[in-house]
Amino acid sequence: MDLLLFALIAIAGTVVLGVLVFLVFAAFGVTLSELRFSARIQGLFNIVCEVLLFAALIGYLALQIGLRFRVPFWQSLGWRAIEARRFSRTLAYWGWILGGFLLAFVVQTAAAVFGTKASLPIEELFRDRLTAALILLLAVLLAPFVEETIFRGYIFPVIARSFGRGVGIVATGTLFGLLHAAQLWGGWTEIGLLVFVGIVFTYARAVKGTVLASYLLHVGYNFAVSVAFLVGSRGLRVLPPGP
Repeated sequence: MDLLLFALIAIAGTVVLGVLVFLVFAAFGVTLSELRFSARIQGLFNIVCEVLLFAALIGYLALQIGLRFRVPFWQSLGWRAIEARRFSRTLAYWGWILGGFLLAFVVQTAAAVFGTKASLPIEELFRDRLTAALILLLAVLLAPFVEETIFRGYIFPVIARSFGRGVGIVATGTLFGLLHAAQLWGGWTEIGLLVFVGIVFTYARAVKGTVLASYLLHVGYNFAVSVAFLVGSRGLRVLPPGP
């Protein structure tokens, strides 16, 4: 029931925040036509909505855990230090980040070889330099923190306690991949690869017993993908063409 309520709040929050953000944009003179056809305005709109939704979901979890369960928020969601036995903790942390680099290399190579050659919806978000730069920053600085807190910190433990760790790993990873399916719609290989990435992240969290492990993997993965995009776009000078 907690997961169902959280899902309903996420869906309702997406709709409500979308309406509120549009009203704010409209107050500054942005028209519906500009929102539909301007790459910059559309990108900024999506970024603002996503950041506000992230804040709302983390705020809801903090209130629920603090008021209902009365336990420490971050510790209860699995944010703990990674145990390092053979190496120093700093070296171990860099090892997880490098693991994210390697995972990104494998996934990007597989996508290049087996993925779709058609344009994907996510390319619409990268038709403007400013919004592309902001999205890349969010992908490294904010998205891993929020997504790991929600998926590996909140969703995974509930599913694992109810159906077992193996089911929890696969189910949470699948949900993570499907959350991004709309951006990759039509690229079924890419969606499948992202499900695989989600399963790897969740496995790391399950094995190490801390969200920090999956978070560092996630940061390394997103950073490597962002750098690859910057290289491929020649420093954001060559972006996907408009419709």
